[in-house]
Amino acid sequence: MKYRIDGPLRMFLSASGDGAELDVSRFLTTVFLDLFAAADDDPEGFGAELADMHSLAVSAQHQGADSHARHEFDTRMQKLLDQFADGGVIRLYQTGLRDLRDAADHISRPRPVPTQRKENAA
Repeated sequence: MKYRIDGPLRMFLSASGDGAELDVSRFLTTVFLDLFAAADDDPEGFGAELADMHSLAVSAQHQGADSHARHEFDTRMQKLLDQFADGGVIRLYQTGLRDLRDAADHISRPRPVPTQRKENAA
């Protein structure tokens, strides 16, 4: 069962075999559309920026958490998040917050394992 979570961009929560899955595809679609528009405005510059971010990320991984590369990457990543992904925040309406709470409560309740259901049916 999919639970609808209302917000400016709708999400869905559903049970999975080992927990739950939060579908944020509408949020990501919006982010990608903004990225596509930026790339269309300045294909060379935007592509160079992304390639540079990749190099910076690799450098940061090798140099460690307190390196210049890590701090530079984090600063530039936050700028991109602010520009394209509303700071990385997914907003919920008050009703959506209640929906999320109720769905999480329902999904987190103990469920029988499929083999247990078969044994009980026999």
